[in-house]
Amino acid sequence: MNRVIPIAFLALFSFTASHAAEHHSGHGGGVMGGGGGGGGCMKPKLAKFTPEHLATAAPESEISFVVLNIEHPSQISVRIKDIPVEILTEYKEPFYLVKTKLPASLRNTAARVNIKISAKSAHCEGEGGWLLKISG
Repeated sequence: MNRVIPIAFLALFSFTASHAAEHHSGHGGGVMGGGGGGGGCMKPKLAKFTPEHLATAAPESEISFVVLNIEHPSQISVRIKDIPVEILTEYKEPFYLVKTKLPASLRNTAARVNIKISAKSAHCEGEGGWLLKISG
């Protein structure tokens, strides 16, 4: 009888732990996001900023970055020192390579490259960027 109670307790504990893991495993960044039902997403990620943060670049020079976890390049918008710029994208599985040029009007200044990723759900949106010094 003494051995039956610990075995029953272990079986109950094992069932409870696996049940909790099954129903709470979606929290915290999985493909489906949190909780149940479909329609989840992965948060977009920005990487490989070129030229790198705080580098000096000439007006009209090309800059680029990588975006992961988006469905379509139309989700990407870029502004440099609050000036909207056109972008060119190239899909290089599993990411998009995004290229643009610094505006000609920006000279002898610092400028932030602001990137916004739009989505149907606020949980799937993202933003980021980096700062550049622009020469004359």
